[in-house]
Amino acid sequence: MTFTIIARDKQSGDFGLCISSFSPAVGWIAPFGSAQAGVLSYQSSVEPRLGKVALGLLERGYSAQKVLIDMEQMDKHWEYRQVGVLDARGGMAVFTGKKNYQWAGHRIGPDFIAFGNVLAGEKTIDGICEAWESNRAASFDDRLLRAIEGGRDAGGQLEGQTSAAIKTFGRKGTARLDLRCDHASEPIAELRRIVDWYMPLVEYYEALVDDPSVMPRHKDWLKERGIEREYGKPPSHLA
Repeated sequence: MTFTIIARDKQSGDFGLCISSFSPAVGWIAPFGSAQAGVLSYQSSVEPRLGKVALGLLERGYSAQKVLIDMEQMDKHWEYRQVGVLDARGGMAVFTGKKNYQWAGHRIGPDFIAFGNVLAGEKTIDGICEAWESNRAASFDDRLLRAIEGGRDAGGQLEGQTSAAIKTFGRKGTARLDLRCDHASEPIAELRRIVDWYMPLVEYYEALVDDPSVMPRHKDWLKERGIEREYGKPPSHLA
């Protein structure tokens, strides 16, 4: 009940994924990643414990293909799964089990994997691939999100979408983006809003990691750059 793109930017080395699902809270249950090891999505009939096992194999230096080989041996319900993997060296592998709900399938491009299940048809995968390829001038994070928007606009899932998430890794050794919408009638649009709100802070938090002693509060840092953001407010009875 999910569609996903996993990709890597060959020039910068950045990698990550964007995902959307009819199910709620897909961002915590299907995608796993590490800046040192790679990223994966263990989806369809989800099993987050096995997703963590697969990430552990990546962290031990396994290739993406070797992760799939070993997980097939461990997972007694393998044919119900759909799994895409990108390792730290840029290797990619994907599997769609025969017992996935239709339409289900995947496609591997030169720097990405597009895959999904319970889709309106192969046209959803076409939309992901076309949006990824046609937005080469966009930033890596934006390109991932545009790819999932392309899949949605081409048909998405038969029952619509309820949740969405994006997870990307850069050169700092931690997740650059790890954002999600756990429940909404249009979660991809809500994820877009969240990403657009947050993106100016990526630079701030990367600098904060380097030296917190020279960094102001993020609210002040944004104001210094003429960036206004709306924040939450205290309860009215405390105002």
